[in-house]
Amino acid sequence: MRAVVYHGTSDLRVETVPVPSIRASELLVRVGACGVCPTDIKKIHHGTVSPPRIFGHETAGTIVKTGALVRGFTAGQRVALHHHIPCLNCHACRHHAFAQCAGYKRTGITAGFEPAGGGFAEYVRVMEFVLPGVVPIPRKNELVEGAMLEPVNTVLKGVRQLTLLPGDFVLVAGQGPIGLMFAKILSLQKMNVIATDLMPERLRMARRFGARWAWRADDPNLNDHIHKATRKRGLDAAVIAVPSDAAVRQAQANLRGGGEILLFGHTKRGAVTELDLSLVCVDEKQLLGSYSADFLLQKPVAKMVFSRRLDVRPLMTHTFSLEQASDAISLAAHPRPESLKIVIGSVA
Repeated sequence: MRAVVYHGTSDLRVETVPVPSIRASELLVRVGACGVCPTDIKKIHHGTVSPPRIFGHETAGTIVKTGALVRGFTAGQRVALHHHIPCLNCHACRHHAFAQCAGYKRTGITAGFEPAGGGFAEYVRVMEFVLPGVVPIPRKNELVEGAMLEPVNTVLKGVRQLTLLPGDFVLVAGQGPIGLMFAKILSLQKMNVIATDLMPERLRMARRFGARWAWRADDPNLNDHIHKATRKRGLDAAVIAVPSDAAVRQAQANLRGGGEILLFGHTKRGAVTELDLSLVCVDEKQLLGSYSADFLLQKPVAKMVFSRRLDVRPLMTHTFSLEQASDAISLAAHPRPESLKIVIGSVA
């Protein structure tokens, strides 16, 4: 089969590799669509993991073979995959910190080599321990909608970290695919969403996704706009969906006492920033973090996406073949005004 093999920093090669062999308790899935995630880009561009690997974890496809011991799945069934599953029993899991579970950090889907998701290939092997995360895709829905379950899950998990009341004012900084999904889910929960970004095209999309106000992040009058929109109360919460320290400081300046800031885009380790921590201590402007998905949210996420209350289809702007994977990664890393979610696969 064809696969995009990572050989080191910014070195991707389309190669012929063996179709994965499955065990009696596993599935073999033909990949139809795999989203390009910023975590994949970071690993590829910065060489943070050892080669060779086959990346891609926002994956949907069609089951072509089931192991003899597998129950509940059949060949020909279209499914969305989930590459991490927590043990639900360890100390981290008992605290509902699933992303910190040692078992969760294992990757259970591979197209060969060290398991790394494998979605940038024609076929993937789905191991037994992640079968509870496999979600059937209804007939009326497209494969790309299944591929979006994992990123939507991460967003819903982040929203549920916040202690919000209907009618609260929430800033979403950054209107890429993740920020737009935050805007939509928050608006579905009756929040007054303020969206910021540097691209006018994305601000227009933010309004389509439920933002009540949408302003450029570099607008010199942004603080005044927020002050007026929130009726001088200030923001109840802010979601930072872009790795910008300036956005964090701006959110702190506009947050009411007792409000919350959710860091979602700051995934680069070792970065140091200066913050006035008295705002956290004295003004109780809380700093929260959210990373990866919550396995227990799979059902509500599937219901939201497949019912199209959150219609993810407008987010998918570009689809590339496996042979075009380097172009796909480049566009995802350097988005243009018209680009949002980048997908690799046949989408068949």
